[in-house]
Amino acid sequence: MLKIAFDPIYAHPLPEGHRFPMLKYELIPAQLLYEGIISQKSLYSPKKVSKKTVLWTHDATYFQELCDLTLPAKEQRRIGFPLTPALVERELRIAQGTIDGCHYAIENQVAFNVAGGTHHAGTNWGEGFCMLNDQAIAANYLLGEQLVKQILIVDLDVHQGNGTAQIFEHEPRVFTFSMHGAKNFPFRKEKSDLDIPLEDNTGGEAYLNLLYQTLPRLIDSVQPNFIFYLAGVDVLATDKLGKLCLSKEECATRDRFVFEQCKQHHIPVQVSMGGGYSPQIKDIVDAHCNTFRLANDIYF
Repeated sequence: MLKIAFDPIYAHPLPEGHRFPMLKYELIPAQLLYEGIISQKSLYSPKKVSKKTVLWTHDATYFQELCDLTLPAKEQRRIGFPLTPALVERELRIAQGTIDGCHYAIENQVAFNVAGGTHHAGTNWGEGFCMLNDQAIAANYLLGEQLVKQILIVDLDVHQGNGTAQIFEHEPRVFTFSMHGAKNFPFRKEKSDLDIPLEDNTGGEAYLNLLYQTLPRLIDSVQPNFIFYLAGVDVLATDKLGKLCLSKEECATRDRFVFEQCKQHHIPVQVSMGGGYSPQIKDIVDAHCNTFRLANDIYF
């Protein structure tokens, strides 16, 4: 059975101009329930991650300023919206949802967080609507608790996982791989262990060929015993921020390949959903739901 982190606070309203993308956090589980892909037993509501666990990843002063809502205005603008208690709580619950998903993935091979993929948050900064880096927090948790020895982060969101790259730049037990738009946000990139920058208008065939050539080689060389997958659907041709040209079918083929590689090598995988900004909400929700549908078909 798929296990999926979801809490109503994931869809908590944001300031005007940011509410539309939040709709997907309610609509994805609703659609999966409607189709019978999951049941209510599949969904779990995470608690807030502990301060101790956050501080394995994030700077103590930065974290305290988030919690106290005293982060300087300039830093809040970098995040993209003003801080509120609900937004900070949302980040804390998303991070714990990803940690909980790691335990479920170790037991059942795969687990999801409906939200997450907050890969622009670095050690002491937030950026691009990301305040705490959920997969980085979970990776450090797994290492700190000695549950795994080697981690591979597969970031296929259209935007580089700059925060993740910075957090793990000196950590050999975590290999960061990001395939992203070369000229897209963030405009100041960090250095992942492997970056594959893509030119604007890269199509599905070229994209998939690069992934086919890269991921099996990385698994063979890194030898991970846990994988984090950031499955952003902002690679779609319909996406207003993505600048790539994948069809919905090609995006699904991407997801299938990642899951098949994980299953073939018996590597647990935790999936956070990342970005999606197509003008039609149905395109975003359907593309994200494809990721869940494929995991259900492949694993269950």
